[in-house]
Amino acid sequence: MILSLFAEITVFSAQWPCDIPSSCHLLSDQSDGWSVLQKLAASIQWVKMLHSDIDSGDGNIKYILSGEGAGTIFVIDDKSGNIHATKKLDREERAQYTLMAQAVDRDTNRPLEPPSEFIVKVQDINDNPPEFLHETYHANVPERSNVGTSVIQVTASDADDPTYGNSAKLVYSILEGQPYFSVEAQTGIIRTALPNMDREAKEEYHVVIQAKDMGGHMGGLSGTTKVTITLTDVNDNPPKFPQSVYQMSVSEASVPGEEVGRVKAKDPDIGENGLVTYSIVDGDGMELFEITTDYETQEGVIKLKKPVDFETKRAYSLKVEAANMHIDQKFISNGPFKDTVTVKIAVEDADEPPMFLAPSYIHEVQENAAAGTVVGRVHAKDPDAANSQIRYSIDRHTDLDRFFTINPEDGFIKTTKPLDREETAWLNITVFAAEIHNRHQEAKVPVAIRVLDVNDNAPKFAAPYEGFICESDQTKPLSNQPIVTISADDKDDTANGPRFIFSLPPEIIHNPNFTVRDNRDNTAGVYARRGGFSRQKQDLYLLPIVISDGGIPPMSSTNTLTIKVCGCDVNGALLSCNAEAYILNAGLSTGALIAILACIVILLVIVVLFVTLRRQKKEPLIVFEEEDVRENIITYDDEGGGEEDTEAFDIATLQNPDGINGFIPRKDIKPEYQYMPRPGLRPAPSSVDVDDFINTRIQEADNDPTAPPYDSIQIYGYEGRGSVAGSLSSLESATTDSDLDYDYLQNWGPRFKKLADLYGSKDTFDDDS
Repeated sequence: MILSLFAEITVFSAQWPCDIPSSCHLLSDQSDGWSVLQKLAASIQWVKMLHSDIDSGDGNIKYILSGEGAGTIFVIDDKSGNIHATKKLDREERAQYTLMAQAVDRDTNRPLEPPSEFIVKVQDINDNPPEFLHETYHANVPERSNVGTSVIQVTASDADDPTYGNSAKLVYSILEGQPYFSVEAQTGIIRTALPNMDREAKEEYHVVIQAKDMGGHMGGLSGTTKVTITLTDVNDNPPKFPQSVYQMSVSEASVPGEEVGRVKAKDPDIGENGLVTYSIVDGDGMELFEITTDYETQEGVIKLKKPVDFETKRAYSLKVEAANMHIDQKFISNGPFKDTVTVKIAVEDADEPPMFLAPSYIHEVQENAAAGTVVGRVHAKDPDAANSQIRYSIDRHTDLDRFFTINPEDGFIKTTKPLDREETAWLNITVFAAEIHNRHQEAKVPVAIRVLDVNDNAPKFAAPYEGFICESDQTKPLSNQPIVTISADDKDDTANGPRFIFSLPPEIIHNPNFTVRDNRDNTAGVYARRGGFSRQKQDLYLLPIVISDGGIPPMSSTNTLTIKVCGCDVNGALLSCNAEAYILNAGLSTGALIAILACIVILLVIVVLFVTLRRQKKEPLIVFEEEDVRENIITYDDEGGGEEDTEAFDIATLQNPDGINGFIPRKDIKPEYQYMPRPGLRPAPSSVDVDDFINTRIQEADNDPTAPPYDSIQIYGYEGRGSVAGSLSSLESATTDSDLDYDYLQNWGPRFKKLADLYGSKDTFDDDS
C-alpha cells in the first residue's frame, strides 16, 4: 500500500485496492483525496511524496505516475516517489487534476500493487484584480437634481474563487468626482452628492470609480473605470435682453411688411427650454408695427404693419416682451420666465408722391351737355414739408375717346363733347397728379363719372307687331278680345320712360275701323270698331299709334301697326291671309284648274315629240369636203345689211374647223367634252348701234366651241313683235305694199346704204312713174 508523506502541502489519499482487506488502509489526514493548499510559486514545486508499505528501501520498487498532466505538469521521482509540478498552476485555468500512482518491480515492471487514484486540487490565491465591464461609462442626469439622485450603476468582476476567502469580495469607492457624486460601496450605484448643480455653470463631470477585492482591505487588488456624467438642461433660466433700450429707424417711404429691426433676448438654456417668443405689449406704435419670431436665430423681427408719415409723427415707442415657450413647473419659483425691453423707432423723412384728398371720386354730368361743361374736380397735395406744386393729367388709356380734359393746375375736369347716356351710362378714368419738380413722384386716383339721363329718346314699339282680323259679315257681333296687345320700349332711364300712353293721332281719333285702349300698365290693346272686313275690298290696314313717355318734357313717337284681313274657320282660326289665293278660289272651280293643268301638260308633250322627231332626221355620218357645197351656197336666215354686206360674217367661220386640220367629225355622236352653254341673247336696247350689235353676235358665235360651224342661223332678239323698225326682210317687202317710212335707214351707216336706197327712194320712184 502506497503511503503519502506530507511536507507543506496536504495531500488527500484514496483507498488503494488490495487483495487482503486487512492489509489495506488509508494513510491520509483526509478521506477525499489529495489537495494542494497553495499555488506553486517556483517553476519546479514539490507537491507530494508517495511511499508504498512494501518498499524496504533497497531500490527494487519503482514508482510511476499517469493521468491528467502526468509527465508534463506533474513528474515523479521513481525511487523516492516525490511528485513535483514543473510550472505554476492557475486555478482560473484549471481547478483540479486527476492522477494515477502505482508501485512496480524495477526490473520486471511487474505491478506490485494495484494503481491508486488521487486528485490534486489547485487552491485559489488572490492573483486577479477586479475588472469593470466597460473601460468608460457615459451617463446623463438633469441639472438641479436632488441629492441622492441615481446616475448610473457600474459593475466589476473578479476571476478569483468567490467561495474561498475574500479574494473575490469587491468594494467600490470614488477616486475622482467628489464632492459632486458618490458611489455605493456594495452596488456600484453612482448618485448625486450636491444639490442645484447648474448645467450653465458646468455641464460635464469626469468621475473615477475603483473596485477593490479582499473586501477593500490592505493587500487587495483593485481596478478602475472612468465615468463621464453630463448634466442635461432644464428650463431654469428666464430670457434676458442684453440692453434695456433699442434704437431703430424707418423711412416713411417704407411699405408694410418691410423689416425695421431685430431684438434678441439671451436664454442660456438649450433646446426647447431656450425657445423664446416675442410680442409687443405696449407702446404708441402697436397699430403701426408688428413683431415676429425668427426661430433659427431666436430673434424678434420688428416689421412695418402700416405706412408711417414723417409729417404726422416722427417717433414711436414700443415695449417688447420675450418669453419662454415651455416652462417647467418645478422651477416656476425661479420666474417669471420673460423679460421686456423698450424699442424706440424714429421716422425718417422721404420725398413722397402727392396724395389725393379722397381715395376715389364720383362725379355726375347730364347727357347732351355742351362741350366744356365742368364735371367735377380732383385735388391732391404734396405731403412733404416742401409742399411742391402739383400738375394733373388724365391717363388716356382710360379715356380713349377723349371725352374729358383736365386743367393741369386746379384739377377741374370738363367735357370735350356731348355725352349719350344710352351709349355709356358710366365712364371711368384715371387722373394722375405729379410734382412739378419731380415727375417721378406721381400718384393716381380713379374717377367715376355718371352720365345723367335727359328725356331725349321717344318710346317705340317693343317688337315689330302685326295684327290679324278675320273676315266677317256686318251681322256678326264684335269680339271683346283685342286684335293685338302692344307695349313700348324707351332707351331713356326709368325716370324718363314709363308710364307709356298709347293713343291714335288726333286726325284719326275717330277711326271707323279700329281703336286703341290704354291698359295703364304700359301696354295697350287694339280693337276693331266694326265688322264686315273683306279681303276683296281691302286686305291690309296701316294703323298709326302715338306712344308718349312719362319724362319731363314728355317725348312721343308715331308707330305704324300692320293689320291684315285673313280668312278664318268657324272657330276663328286663321286659314289664309293671301288675297290672290282667295280670288282664285272664288273664280275657278277645282275641275277648271285640273283642265288647265292637263292642257299645259299636253302642250309640253307635243313640243317634246316635235323636237325628238327633228333630231332623228337621217344625215350622213361623215361630211367630206368635196361634198360640202355650203362653201358657195350661204343661207342667211337672219336679216342683215343686204347682198353687199360681206363683212357681217366671215365665210371661213362657216367651214368646218376640224375638217381643215384633217379631222372629219361625225354628226351621229356627241362630243366628248361638254362646254357651258352660251348665255341667252338679250334684247338690245333701242339706242344700240346695229353694226356693233351684229359684230358682237358674230364674235360670240366665233368663240363658242360648242356651236357647230355648219349652222349660220343668227337670231336677234331685238326684232319681232313690237319692234319699232319692224322687219327688214326683203322677201316680204318685195311683195307687200308698205306705208312705212324708211328714211331712217339713211342714219344707219354705210352698211345699210343699199337698203336705204331701195326703200328710201320709193316715193320718188312712184312719182316718176
